[in-house]
Amino acid sequence: MNTDTTPPSGQLQAGLKNRHLSMIAIGGVIGAGLFVGSGAGIAATGPGILLSYALAGVLVVMVMRMLGEMAAADPQSGSFSAYADRALGKWAGFTIGWLYWFFWVVVLAVEATAGAKILNNWIPGVPQWAFALIVMAVLTATNLFSVASYGEFEFWFAGIKVVAIAAFIVIGVLAVLGVLPGTHAVGAANLTGNGGFLPHGVGAVFTGMLTVVFAFMGSEIVTLAAGESADPEKAVSKATNSVIWRIGIFYLGSIAIVVTLLPWNSASVKGSPYVAVLEHVGIPGAAQVMNVIVLTAVLSCLNSGLYTASRMAFSLGQRGDAPRAFAKVSGRGVPRTAILVSVVFGFVAVFFNYTSPDTVFQFLLNSSGAVALFVWLVICFSQLRMRKIIERESPERLTVRMWLYPYLTWATIGLIGFVVAYMFTDHDGRIQMILSLVAAAVVLTAAAIVSRRRTRTATAPDATPALATEAA
Repeated sequence: MNTDTTPPSGQLQAGLKNRHLSMIAIGGVIGAGLFVGSGAGIAATGPGILLSYALAGVLVVMVMRMLGEMAAADPQSGSFSAYADRALGKWAGFTIGWLYWFFWVVVLAVEATAGAKILNNWIPGVPQWAFALIVMAVLTATNLFSVASYGEFEFWFAGIKVVAIAAFIVIGVLAVLGVLPGTHAVGAANLTGNGGFLPHGVGAVFTGMLTVVFAFMGSEIVTLAAGESADPEKAVSKATNSVIWRIGIFYLGSIAIVVTLLPWNSASVKGSPYVAVLEHVGIPGAAQVMNVIVLTAVLSCLNSGLYTASRMAFSLGQRGDAPRAFAKVSGRGVPRTAILVSVVFGFVAVFFNYTSPDTVFQFLLNSSGAVALFVWLVICFSQLRMRKIIERESPERLTVRMWLYPYLTWATIGLIGFVVAYMFTDHDGRIQMILSLVAAAVVLTAAAIVSRRRTRTATAPDATPALATEAA
């Protein structure tokens, strides 16, 4: 990859090291939702939430394998948006790119507010909005400085999350076996008691899956980041091959400990399952320990969200689907304009989170809620076409291959389609899907307008000289 960092080159700096990418890949699946939001899923599904996580995990593994195949063959800062552009058409790359950008700028507001609440509990004298502003400003400065500084921050944020979840699993296993002082071997009593493994029936597994699916959003970040590393093909291959054990250990492993140690219907599990387990085994100050870990997860997600949104904006700018200023880089190889525009929209969303949390901000949340499923569907259909293109043009670049192509790809499309259909049977899921479809329709309309203008420009009598001048 060209590592020239001067603005005219339009190239990002290859400043991410292998250790950065490894930790970004691992940390990408450990969000604040795992530590806090999993309680609601357990309460709604019971011990059967393990099946929800397993099904969603299989979905993510399949999608990441497909994305890994394309990313290893052709690393791009726009990842799946760039592949959709080539495989399905400009409309697809434009639409999914902007929807994905929209998703992450809304996430910026969610995570900034969550982090501000924790900090406000520790230092109540400082208002929440001030903490949100400080957190956003600090991480914006980090991303503006260099991609290496983003990678370094994420390395340590993700490292803390990984150590925390690994420690939790070790402590939990010892407690399940009755090895820790004050504990006894629990067996399967909590898995089969209190109404059984599926107390609310098989349907609850799919209801739980709706919550779980969105917790995995972020796994794909490593394929965007790989474009800014010295050896993107190796990084992508390693990341996609490790996604199975990452999901298996961090999600299935830790949730299994929660539902094995504690009754699924206890009030403490519904509130904060990880705190409940730590308090159950006698860890002093469990709530505060978890607050530190959750704050780290929030900052990690905020840091990655800003990075991801800006790189998608950069890619859209490169392809002419966004203002060309988005594609310019600073002397440090950073897309400064793309970062600033993304953070401005993040600040606007934070503002609405405080002024109109139940109206404007709730609309933003719901209208971006199903973007993960749209992204995964686009990845699947893009891979079906891109495999043929790669095999025809450069088969030697197929270093990562989707298993049982094309049968598993179509099976994955079917499973995603089922989840989409099931969302319409759930009240909250139905609202999210309808509003997300409205957002997608708006972006699709914009894509059609941009395409029409592009066609007019290309066919205009003076189009060739203008383009030649611009290229020069």
